[in-house]
Amino acid sequence: MLMTSSICRRSCVVGGALIVPSLNYRFLANKHISSTTQLSFLSSRWSSSRSRRNSSSSSSKMESSHPGAAQPLLNPNELIDSVETFIFDCDGVIWKGDSLIDGVPQTLDMLRSKGKRLVFVTNNSTKSRKQYGKKFETLGLTVSEEEIFASSFAAAAYLNSIDFPKDKKVYVVGEDGILKELQLAGIQYLGGPDDGGKNIELKPGYLMEHDESVGAVVVGFDRYFNYYKIQYATLCIRENPGCLFIATNRDAVTHLTDAQEWAG
Repeated sequence: MLMTSSICRRSCVVGGALIVPSLNYRFLANKHISSTTQLSFLSSRWSSSRSRRNSSSSSSKMESSHPGAAQPLLNPNELIDSVETFIFDCDGVIWKGDSLIDGVPQTLDMLRSKGKRLVFVTNNSTKSRKQYGKKFETLGLTVSEEEIFASSFAAAAYLNSIDFPKDKKVYVVGEDGILKELQLAGIQYLGGPDDGGKNIELKPGYLMEHDESVGAVVVGFDRYFNYYKIQYATLCIRENPGCLFIATNRDAVTHLTDAQEWAG
C-alpha cells in the first residue's frame, strides 16, 4: 500500500518533512518485483512530536480531518501510470546511515524502465551534490548529479537567485557540502570546519573581531559546532547591516548511523 499526500499531481513525493512537514513518510519496496510490478509501499505516520502531543483519539481525528493527511492508495500501478516524476527523500527512504534500505534498487530500476523521471532531495547539507552522487555510487545506485537536490546546493542557489553581492562573504556554520556548493556558485565564504578548533578567551576587556564584509550566515548540520562559531555568527547578524540568516534545515533528529537517531 502506498501512502501519498494530496499534493501529488504529475509528481509523487516519497519522503519526509522536507516536502510535507506534518508527515513523516517511509517506504519499502517488495523484494520480488516482477513484470507485474508488484509493489509494497509502507506507512506514513504523523511526526512523533505531533503524536506525543495528542491522544490516540485526537490524533486519529486530526489525521482524517487535516487537509494534507495522506490517503491510502490501493492500486500502486494507478499512481505510477498517472505521474511523470517521483521525488524521493534520501535519509530514511533510500538509505539509513550507510545502509541501503531493502527494495530500493528494484523500485528505482522499475520506475526508470517505465520512463519516469527520478529526483532525490535531502535537507542534509553535509555533502554537495557531487558528494551525494558518490554516496549513491557506493551503495550501488546510478544517479546523476542533475537528479540530486541537496539543501547545501539550495542555499547557494538561493543566494545567486537574489543576486548576492560579489563583494560580500558568507559565514558558514556547517560542513564541507555547503562550502563546496558556495565555491561552485562563485560565492566567497569563511568558517565551516576550519573554525571547529577555535576557542574564545573569556577575559576582561576581550573583544572578538569579525569580518564586516559578511553579508549572510548559512547554518546547517555541524559536527564541529562550538561557542566560537555561535559568537562569530551572532556578531555578523547583529552588527553587519542587512546580513541574512539562512538555515538549511530544521531537523530535530538525523540518521547518521542505523543504530540510533542523532541530534539534528
